[in-house]
Amino acid sequence: MNRISRRRFLVAGALSVAAARLRVYGQETVRATLSIPPEAAGPRMPANFVGLSYEVEQLADPSFFSPQNTGLIRQFQALAPHGVLRLGGNTSEFATWKPSPNAPEPERPQIREVQGEPRAQFYNVTPEAVRNLAAFLNASGWSCIYGIGMGTNTPDRAAAEAVFAAQTLGPSLEYFQIGNEADLFGRHLRDPQTWNAQTYLDEWLAMARDIEARLPEARFGLPDVASNISWLTDIADRWATIQNPPRIVALTHHYYFGGPATNPDVNIPNLLKPATMQKVQATADTANADARKMGVRLRMTEGNTCYRGGKPGLSDVFAASLWAADYALLLASNNYSGVNLHGGTGNSVANSVGGSLPGDALLRDQGETPQQIASHPHPFYTPIATVGAEYVMEPVAYGLKFAGALSGSTFVKGDFTSKLQAAGVDASAYVVKLPEGRTSVVILNKDAAQDLAVNLDFGRGKSGAVETEALHAPSLESREAHIMRSERARRLDNGQCTVTVPRATGLRVTVV
Repeated sequence: MNRISRRRFLVAGALSVAAARLRVYGQETVRATLSIPPEAAGPRMPANFVGLSYEVEQLADPSFFSPQNTGLIRQFQALAPHGVLRLGGNTSEFATWKPSPNAPEPERPQIREVQGEPRAQFYNVTPEAVRNLAAFLNASGWSCIYGIGMGTNTPDRAAAEAVFAAQTLGPSLEYFQIGNEADLFGRHLRDPQTWNAQTYLDEWLAMARDIEARLPEARFGLPDVASNISWLTDIADRWATIQNPPRIVALTHHYYFGGPATNPDVNIPNLLKPATMQKVQATADTANADARKMGVRLRMTEGNTCYRGGKPGLSDVFAASLWAADYALLLASNNYSGVNLHGGTGNSVANSVGGSLPGDALLRDQGETPQQIASHPHPFYTPIATVGAEYVMEPVAYGLKFAGALSGSTFVKGDFTSKLQAAGVDASAYVVKLPEGRTSVVILNKDAAQDLAVNLDFGRGKSGAVETEALHAPSLESREAHIMRSERARRLDNGQCTVTVPRATGLRVTVV
């Protein structure tokens, strides 16, 4: 079966092969019990929690985000009926707003050439691209976080672009993001001796106020840092001293598990081990404290498994599905308003990291032929890949889709994950109340060797039918993913039921 037809096969849903997979358990089964409280006391997962992140450079081709690109629209809709497209990335710092074909080209600043950082490849964003983007969003049912460059931009150009974008996108515009990963600007865009969170905020405020002067209703997110979460604290501490501050609706940051592709520590066991999500939780704790100071929610606006384009055999396999589901639900349970996994076309992401993807060099070193290398998605971590003239959802997107099925729900607080891990298995669990009041439990068994039998106790006297949906594949290394609903429903027995979650499988259990 070729790669495209295999992806179509996944979308079809229930498969006889998949059903057989769920009946094949490992040689060892760990048992645990989860008591499910009746009330939801945690944060609400917004209906548009699911998001994708693309380079602004994609707008250099006005036909990419356009109503004519029906294949991409279908995949956005398949991922989530309502999501948020974030436009940003390293290439946003080299975009120039060109309001008309006859507008003069601006003077280009000199940029330090640094290996691994994007080269100064300037390009134009035009009204045609923004109008097509608006029609694309309308057709897909998604909205947009619109990135405006800071690195080589001017306040005047930024304001002119913001006004046109706001007028054109209308209600599809969530907010503006000025600058991308400004905590890394000292490498090539600013003086490393003077650049810090305070000088960034001074520059950001000048640009935001120029936009506000022409667009009083403008809303913003900041600071969109790559990894330096201390910037959030510095900004939150200073924010109360700013007179008439711009309207901030989100405190934003990025996250990649590791990288680049050549790093041997960036592997499946490390990606899925409990310590990885424990570090994410620690970051979320700090970021939430800062968000509360500013009275806003958090959003993870860019991230994925492995930075600089991903790693073949990690980013494009089923292990990434389980990671994405766990990561998205962990953030949602920590009051994040959404998560945007980065991707796009191979050229746009390659340009964002200096012109080439480290994963390609890794495959060449491993002896893969050009044809074999081409069979991987490019970039390797992209949730939606371009294959010939078609678009297909990659495994990482299936994990995001699996988590996104809970959008609109409210989390039930409890130490569910720690109870499973105390039983000796690498697993996570989340419990929510769906909008219509039903209870749903997601268990992600990331363990490569052990199956997990979980007794779910919803309380004595609780009744109802139990439906299940599985996220699975033949193995963690499989270049595929399946989401399959059980064809058979069973009922609670005095408020309890026991489910088996095979190794390397996610299971959603819903009481109807």
